Amino acid sequence: MNANTSHTHNRESSTDASLYGYPYNQFYEFRSRTELFGLPLIHIVHGIDPSIGRFRVACGIIAIGDVAIGGIAVGGISFGLLSLGGISIGLFTLGAIALGAWAAGGVAVGAVAAIGAIAVSLKSALGLLAISLK
Repeated sequence: MNANTSHTHNRESSTDASLYGYPYNQFYEFRSRTELFGLPLIHIVHGIDPSIGRFRVACGIIAIGDVAIGGIAVGGISFGLLSLGGISIGLFTLGAIALGAWAAGGVAVGAVAAIGAIAVSLKSALGLLAISLK
């Protein structure tokens, strides 16, 4: 383990099911010790934390997890300046459902622009069903 990193693993799993060699029902957390504005530079969280029995939120400059909040956020549900995920909310967003100033995805709602199968925007929309409220 590097002096600038910390890892948390829980190898106690109820099944031996795995996804690409890594059991998906195990909890994993990586949090860099390097901080900027009081947030870790990188925070990665995967799985359900056994100590609280629910998903933990990844929160950092770069946040990756089931639920992620950060400058760059990647996750199932993500909130950030640059947000990538299933449900994505932020300034620049990409996701199945994307909500932001500039949004792209299956269903995209953008203040400035939206691109997607269903796209709604105040200024510019492009998609199968595109609605521009300009």
